Amino acid sequence: MTGALQLPGLMVLLINLPRSVDRRERMEQRLSDLGLAYELLPAVDGLAQREPLLATVDVDAFQRHVGRDLLPGEVGCYHSHLQAWRRFLASDAQVLLVLEDDMVFHDDFVDALRIALRGRVHWDMLKLAKIRAKQPVCQGLLGPYRLNAYLGAATGFGAYLVQRETAQRVLPALLPITAPIDRALEQVHRYDIRHFGLEPFPSHPQDEGQSTITGERFSAVKRYPLSRRWTKYAEQTSNLLRRVVYLGRQGRLMPRASALPLKETL
Repeated sequence: MTGALQLPGLMVLLINLPRSVDRRERMEQRLSDLGLAYELLPAVDGLAQREPLLATVDVDAFQRHVGRDLLPGEVGCYHSHLQAWRRFLASDAQVLLVLEDDMVFHDDFVDALRIALRGRVHWDMLKLAKIRAKQPVCQGLLGPYRLNAYLGAATGFGAYLVQRETAQRVLPALLPITAPIDRALEQVHRYDIRHFGLEPFPSHPQDEGQSTITGERFSAVKRYPLSRRWTKYAEQTSNLLRRVVYLGRQGRLMPRASALPLKETL
């Protein structure tokens, strides 16, 4: 489906499991209200394709990093985002906006999107929503928004932008799967990317506790006993230290209040 608003150089993909009809219909209405042109991308069904997809996972590494068993929906979600990047790279678009099917758009979403695109010289990936965005460090201002790096966890992949060069460079390194997709790409030190958030975020996820990945109110998530989760905390500590060192080397540890110049790049 397409809308009236088409931003030059931008591809918008909406990820939706075909069986999640209610979610798709809600998102179609929300995107229609925005007038934003988009394409529907059928999500990879991690449950239906469990066996072939499992071959793409380093299960031992995943369990060490996350402290619990792998969920089929996580694998499907991961491959859905990879599929979105591949479709993007097969196009002529320069920037991709990926949307999951549980997003709510704030009144400023389109304005924030325009500002982010005009300032794309300052980022490689840009979150427009979050689940967690801990210990932000302001890199400057884009219009009324803070462009934040994060020392802590920066999770949630419901709405984000990625540039063509970044997708080309990072995509080959995203397999095998060793963590959920958002946890993987918060490792800025590993992929050498400017992965920031645009705050205040112009959208947020709202699944009303009915996740297609983690079940109703996280019922499918079965964490290991604390004695088996120490590897998770060790991994988190290691990533934190590496992120701090990386951001320090990039000169990104000190908050900046100055405005960043906006350039028309699309």
